[in-house]
Amino acid sequence: MTESKISPQIKLIALDMDGTLLNSRGEIPEENRAAIKEAKEKGIEVILSTGRSRLTAGDHADSLELNSYLITVNGSEIFGPDGESISRAPVDSKVMEWMWNLSQSHKTNFWATSCERVWNNEMPENIHDHEWLKFGFDISDDAVRELIHNELQSKGDLEITNSSLTNIEVNALGINKAKAIQKVTEILGISMENVMAMGDSLNDIAMIEESGWGVAMGNAQEIVKETADAVTGTNDESGVAQAIRKWAL
Repeated sequence: MTESKISPQIKLIALDMDGTLLNSRGEIPEENRAAIKEAKEKGIEVILSTGRSRLTAGDHADSLELNSYLITVNGSEIFGPDGESISRAPVDSKVMEWMWNLSQSHKTNFWATSCERVWNNEMPENIHDHEWLKFGFDISDDAVRELIHNELQSKGDLEITNSSLTNIEVNALGINKAKAIQKVTEILGISMENVMAMGDSLNDIAMIEESGWGVAMGNAQEIVKETADAVTGTNDESGVAQAIRKWAL
């Protein structure tokens, strides 16, 4: 964590969802809602930048009345204020099939995000008939998780992160939340220096590193806290609201 850095003027706030905006019950605390509303009233753009698909993130964005850009599937998709598609970065279906076979051979839980739905522990009859955005492994056994992580790394051409200590998330190489935020700032004419990004897991590290003010949640993985400029309260303490009021308003 950088102690001496002074927070810049914040013009855009990028929020991870699970473990960040949402509490451990999967709800948006009222304090977070109020602070986001105050930020919007001050003219600060607030966007969600999540590993979730649009199907499972859109309702939360709507409930906050964000009317802004939406970054989903770790940056694989960006949607505009009117729900229009700005960009999409798919994963090759052959690679998806290879990862699915990897999960089957190690008997792990998995999920796979296509453009139309999220598949949990099942895959469609013909994988190649679908456009894919991400594959996720959920593995409680540390040794198996490390083994699969090493296989994924040795394959190359993959972006490997996590959104919890027991999972591995795989996107197309070079796809992450930071690149997606950069694209949004270019559209809005804002510098990355004026972005505050908040998150708790490995899939948040790039945006926390590359934003002018990177904030780790109190419940974040240790490496995320070490990367961040500051640490706020946990997701059950409305840490998002604390950070917005302390460094953005």
